Amino acid sequence: MLLVDAGNTFIKWARPNPDQIFNPESVSWKNFGAVRHHELAALKSAWKKLHEERPIQHILISNVAGQYLGNILFEFLTTLKPAPLKIEWFYSRPSLGGVKNTYLDYRKLGSDRFASMIGAHSLFPDKALVIVTAGTATTIDTLSPDGTFLGGMILPGLKLMAESLAQNTAQLPDINQMNNESAVFANNTGDAILSGCLNAQAGAIERAVMTQSRQFPGVLCLLSGGAARYIAPNLPIPFRIIDNLVLIGLHTFSVQNIS
Repeated sequence: MLLVDAGNTFIKWARPNPDQIFNPESVSWKNFGAVRHHELAALKSAWKKLHEERPIQHILISNVAGQYLGNILFEFLTTLKPAPLKIEWFYSRPSLGGVKNTYLDYRKLGSDRFASMIGAHSLFPDKALVIVTAGTATTIDTLSPDGTFLGGMILPGLKLMAESLAQNTAQLPDINQMNNESAVFANNTGDAILSGCLNAQAGAIERAVMTQSRQFPGVLCLLSGGAARYIAPNLPIPFRIIDNLVLIGLHTFSVQNIS
């Protein structure tokens, strides 16, 4: 089995062990990798090596990066020898993995968001959750204790937000130089933009948690995604960082063999 999370910036993959088990205290992968879209040569090399070590028979892919990238991935995977027995695309459905999809049109809920919710619910069953993925976009989704999706928010990701604000200024802030000591009130344009974006992200997450808490006291906030480590120090609420919830959700789907 090869699990693939094709996002808007990164393509992440993992090959779970046959007896792979996840719990809140253990969410690590033995075989895991991630590349940016322009690093497809490295991706192909890594997958070819995995296939040579032990043939990949089943591939499960969540792709939100568009048909063009999906075609590239499919064409490469079909060239592996021996050919994989099954290449499966993961899509949102009305109900899956204990999660009830209540989107107005269930098909339009991003497969990555749906997989993340399945992964989060599998780790914390019977728990009200706010699930934050801080990537190219920041998504904030809510689950009731019984796994019902209660809706969510989508806002520009931290880097996208900062670049948008800075495009007409002389100082483009460097997200990679951000640290936990950043002042809330800055005395220069670059730091002021970073502070504003950080606090906008943290404020949206805090509001989601506070709103969810009115109905479900003790709601748990989960953070995932590349920008989580920048946003986390600015959150005044309890949270847990759980990486690669999409892949965990895909693994849950594959283990349960839901059709």
